[in-house]
Amino acid sequence: MPEGDTIFRAAKTLDRALAGRTVTAFESMFPSVTRIAGSHRLVGREIESVAARGKHLLMTFAGGLVLHTHMRMNGSWHLYRPGERWQRPRRDMRLVVATADIVAVGFNVPVAELLTPRDLVRHDDLRALGPDLLDPAFDRGEAVRRMRQHSGDRIADVLLNQRVAAGIGNVFKSEILFLGGIDPFTAVAQLTDDDLEKLIDIGRKVLAVSVRAGQRTTRSSLDPGARLWVYGRGGQPCRRCGTPIQAKKTGLDARLTYWCQRCQSKK
Repeated sequence: MPEGDTIFRAAKTLDRALAGRTVTAFESMFPSVTRIAGSHRLVGREIESVAARGKHLLMTFAGGLVLHTHMRMNGSWHLYRPGERWQRPRRDMRLVVATADIVAVGFNVPVAELLTPRDLVRHDDLRALGPDLLDPAFDRGEAVRRMRQHSGDRIADVLLNQRVAAGIGNVFKSEILFLGGIDPFTAVAQLTDDDLEKLIDIGRKVLAVSVRAGQRTTRSSLDPGARLWVYGRGGQPCRRCGTPIQAKKTGLDARLTYWCQRCQSKK
C-alpha cells in the first residue's frame, strides 16, 4: 500500500521523466478531469514538475494547472516509451499523460482531479495537511502542536492522521511505535513532548531511509524478508526479545496494528 516514501519516490521518478516536456496526448477515465483538460487545453502545455505532498501527488503544468492524484491502496503510475506494451491491462488505466518520448499511465488511481491555481489554494484536503515528514523544511514543533490537539486519541491513530503530519501509513505506524518503545494504544495526553518528538524523528528517519533504499525498511538485514520489526508478524517472536508479536484491528477501517507487549511497555 503506498505510503509517504512510495509517493515521494514515484514523484521523483515522474519528475525526472516528464519535467520540461510538452503534453502531446491526455486520456482520463474521470469525466470532470476530461472536461477541465479540454476546456483549459492541457495538450500542448509543458509539464513543469511532479512533487509529493504527503501521500498526495501533484503534477504541475505551465499556467499553474495541477493534476492531483491520490493512490489510496492500489493506485500506481507507470512510465513507458511510446508504443511500448503496458504491464497492466487497459481496463486498469485511469489516466494517461503522454509526451513525445515518455508516456505516464496511472493504473487503478481512485482519486484524480485537475485543479486551477484558484482550486489548489482553496483545496480543503491539501490545505489541511500537516507538515510533510519528507519535506526538508519540516516543522517538528508544528507537528507536536497538532498532536497535542488530539490529546484524548490513541497515538497509533494520531500518527495516521494526515492533518497532524503527512506521510505515515499503516506499516510505518506500527514500525515507528516499536522503535519508539511506545504502546500503540496510549493516549497522546500520557506522552511527553520528548516522546512525541522522538516518534516524529523516527518517522522522518525511516521514511528517508526507505526512499534511499528503494523499498520499505526499518531495520538492517541481509534477509530481504526481514526488513521490518513487527508489521505483518502477528504471533511470531519479536526480533528483539522473542515475545510473540500482537496484532489487533482498530479504527473505522479496521486496520491492523502490530506491537510487542514487552518492548513497547512504556506508558
